[in-house]
Amino acid sequence: MAGTIQEGLSSVTSSPLQFFSWMSLSPGLGFPFPWLRELKYEESGLCLIHLLVACANHVAAGSLENANIGLEQISHLASPDGDTMQRIAAYFTEALADRMLKAWPGLHKALNSTKISSVSEEILVQKLFFELCPFLRLAYIFTNQAIIEAMEGEKMVHIIDLNSSEPAQWINLFQIFSARPEGPPHLRITGIHDQKEVLEQMTLRLTEEAEKLDIPFQFNPIVCKLENLDLESLRVKTGEALAVSSVLQLHSLLSTDDEMLRRKLNSPSMSKNLNSNRSHRVLQMNQRTLGEWLEKEPVHIYSPGSDLASPSPSSPQALAPALKMGSFLAALRSLSPKLMVVTEQESNHNGPTLMERVMEALNFYAAVFDCLESTVSRAPLERQKVEKMLFGEEIKNIIASEGLERKERHEKLEKWTLRLELAGFGRVPLSYHGMLQAGRLLQTNNYDGYKIKEENGCLVMCWQERPLYSLSAWGFRRYD
Repeated sequence: MAGTIQEGLSSVTSSPLQFFSWMSLSPGLGFPFPWLRELKYEESGLCLIHLLVACANHVAAGSLENANIGLEQISHLASPDGDTMQRIAAYFTEALADRMLKAWPGLHKALNSTKISSVSEEILVQKLFFELCPFLRLAYIFTNQAIIEAMEGEKMVHIIDLNSSEPAQWINLFQIFSARPEGPPHLRITGIHDQKEVLEQMTLRLTEEAEKLDIPFQFNPIVCKLENLDLESLRVKTGEALAVSSVLQLHSLLSTDDEMLRRKLNSPSMSKNLNSNRSHRVLQMNQRTLGEWLEKEPVHIYSPGSDLASPSPSSPQALAPALKMGSFLAALRSLSPKLMVVTEQESNHNGPTLMERVMEALNFYAAVFDCLESTVSRAPLERQKVEKMLFGEEIKNIIASEGLERKERHEKLEKWTLRLELAGFGRVPLSYHGMLQAGRLLQTNNYDGYKIKEENGCLVMCWQERPLYSLSAWGFRRYD
């Protein structure tokens, strides 16, 4: 389904759809009830794609009346329990409507004032995602195998879990450590999460399992959001071999980066020091994320001996040290970890314009919903919960939010590679045993359509040929 979205946008040739494309993009037209009902099944998916893109264009242009007409049209085809495109459309229209409502802050707040978020529901949804799709299992297999290999012979191991919510990952690691010929190491896990209840459950489950396997273990819970983490609270001790695990977490720091860039670029000292050419470059930067600068501008890889004393004031090097992501990664590197494993969504949902994010998200989540439907039949409540409470909320954040509120700023592996190298990390090759285990997992559980690929020493997890998640392993890089 994901592959058909781009194709669908350039292949409107059948007579009813030619009429539709003109009609849906014409401002002020009422919506054609009879025509929508007469669409054939195979035409309805393509129709929904065009309606969504047309509606998003109206929202981006501030044409709320036409956007409202588009939402009404879509509502007659979309459904949270229909086929992939119908379900996608249901969540994208909810996100577009939420963005429109934010034009009236009082109305938006009033409509959302009584919403209650249940921690137990959040835990359940994360667990369902872990069980229904192999992506998290694959990430945990590779992360654990990399830790095992990096910690060979170590007697004291400290793991920092930047999103500590799934005990299954570390229970598997306990079992592997307990089978070591020399016996398990003294293991300490520092778990970071913004919900106290989640960490309490982690503490209980992991402590029970460690006692069963007779592993000397300590869990250090830290209740906070990642952007507020004080690295002193990690309490890294001399003699500990350190590993860091980040599963779908680092991208949340990019919202803080954008805000810091905006403030710095708007400061009086910055505007005074820039000549007209540099001002043009700063204007460009203000319209792009740091990730896009890293992709399009030359960057200097970290080296204590390199001359970085006077970079251009409009360059990412001049601004990066003050940014949350750069300072966070540099601070992690200063702890001298033997290993850091990063798993992220393999898509660019951090574009500067709404339409860029809409198009990227349509293709990404169409593939995600496709693979969910292939794994679980259409009716079950479990699949609906994952789509609504996990992916639906991600879609809403990507499309309806801006500034610090927009946390789901997913970016591709190439940008994470540049950031980590800039912070002074060096690539660690993928584990051969990890690849074997991952292949067995997909084969023995009949995960047809799911694929893993190695790209430039990193892992890409795909549905069919569409990359959805990436994993890369990094180590503390020493300089002579």
